[in-house]
Amino acid sequence: MNLTIAKDQILVGLQAVQNIVGSRTTLPILSNVLLRAEGGHVEFTATDLDVSVSCKVEAKVKKPGATTIPVKKLFGIVRELGGTEIDIEVDEKNICTIRCGSSFFKIHGLNADEFPPLPKFKDDKKVSLSQETVKGMLKKTSFAVSTDESRYVLNGIFISLKDHKMTMVATDGRRLALVDEEVDISEKSSGEFIVPAKAVNELNRLLQEKGDVEIKFGENQASFALKDDKGFSVLVISKLIEGNYPNYRQVIPGEAKERVPLMREEFVQALRRAEIMTSEKANSVKLAFGKNTLAITANSPEVGEARETMAVNYKGKEMAIAFNPRYLIDALNALTEDEVFFELIDELSPGVLKINGPFLYVVMPMRLS
Repeated sequence: MNLTIAKDQILVGLQAVQNIVGSRTTLPILSNVLLRAEGGHVEFTATDLDVSVSCKVEAKVKKPGATTIPVKKLFGIVRELGGTEIDIEVDEKNICTIRCGSSFFKIHGLNADEFPPLPKFKDDKKVSLSQETVKGMLKKTSFAVSTDESRYVLNGIFISLKDHKMTMVATDGRRLALVDEEVDISEKSSGEFIVPAKAVNELNRLLQEKGDVEIKFGENQASFALKDDKGFSVLVISKLIEGNYPNYRQVIPGEAKERVPLMREEFVQALRRAEIMTSEKANSVKLAFGKNTLAITANSPEVGEARETMAVNYKGKEMAIAFNPRYLIDALNALTEDEVFFELIDELSPGVLKINGPFLYVVMPMRLS
């Protein structure tokens, strides 16, 4: 294998894939990145056997071929090189020679045949939409994914494709985020699956504002092919979480008694200030709604107290309800709208945060101490 590649191109490829590689892998090949050079491209692929990421970039390929090289070493070398053009040559023993200006490196690689092959997907289960849409949907849900290993099915985002709608749901049992978008889905492409948190984090990092993403899924794997108009293409393949996602519709409260419009930025800043005065033992903030006012208070015996009021459009009966402030802040931070709506039934029922759009966030109240 012999090729010349621009430094910025190889950096793009390695930055896209190297996050997947853990520092402690039992199989040496999993510490390596697969380089496959042909045509005018080099494809970089890394995997941890659960999630795989491939990125294709432009290069001048003099002699096609494939090898695998320790990814952290390769990235470290490339990042520090002074020149803009890098020559890479690999011999039949998988020894990789890197030249750039007066710099010279030799790295021992492993045979490309040892690298785990990527799964293939049938063409019947697929849907295409803009990267911006998927990025926005993940941002509005991924913060609510559970980190509790004992409830494994909640350690990812549930994706439903049916009735010309793509729905994403995440919950950790104390809060639930749901967003849906209208998508053109054929009857054959309908289905439901759970994408694990690690793949979600990679997608959050790799999705762009422009271009499209094609999602394919099978029994236990899903792939996300990202392409933009500049020729940049990335493929993320993930194993799916097995098991049945709980019936999230049951958690969504019925008709709200009160719907309070709030300025998102003002509300989130008031909650952040109140959060300072919470502790591990007393980690709740009380929201007291009165005529055209909202009083936000935090009180913990060992820390102290915080109190402030906001002017709001509220005409209902006086009501006080407590929440973990972090759960409200996470959701408000994931939104971009100026105005949000807080829906309430009573002091003991979940609160619901909505916007003028297809988003809904349910958060369980805490006991008022």
